[in-house]
Amino acid sequence: MCWKTLLLLLLCYDAQATVSRRWSRAMLFPAAHRPKRSSSLPLNPVLQSSLEEVELLYEFLLAELEISPDLWISIKDEELASLRKASEFHAVCNHVIPKHIPDIRRLSASLFSRPGILRKEDFERTALTLAYAAYRTALSQGHQKDVWAQSLLSLFQALRHDLMRASGSRESP
Repeated sequence: MCWKTLLLLLLCYDAQATVSRRWSRAMLFPAAHRPKRSSSLPLNPVLQSSLEEVELLYEFLLAELEISPDLWISIKDEELASLRKASEFHAVCNHVIPKHIPDIRRLSASLFSRPGILRKEDFERTALTLAYAAYRTALSQGHQKDVWAQSLLSLFQALRHDLMRASGSRESP
């Protein structure tokens, strides 16, 4: 299956949490709930709330992305980058999703140990982290490529596990 199609399917997933209050307070992406004094970024930004926004997010991901040495993600296409939704995309990609291997591994472990299904915004952020890990895997070489590929695989398995729980299917090994 084409990775673009898989990514679109993942982003279209509309899961709602079915977990107890105790578990719903444990945040997978704490940076989304931390306001920054020097920033006008929205608290807990969410990129997709309609089909049009899902399609726009897909366009952002298909447009050429640039990752600077300080891990700042930007959209190269100036027309797309000027859209209002692009600022939320930048906020999520640059301030919310994990970008370092230990943080991504911690997220994967948290996803596997979490009961119930993911909330929509957590699924969205995990899918964006998956896209980031895929991008970094493609750019890496040697041992680093193997490390990024393992993180990519772990995130994919966690998202697949969540999709299987949401659909009520039994997982096959």
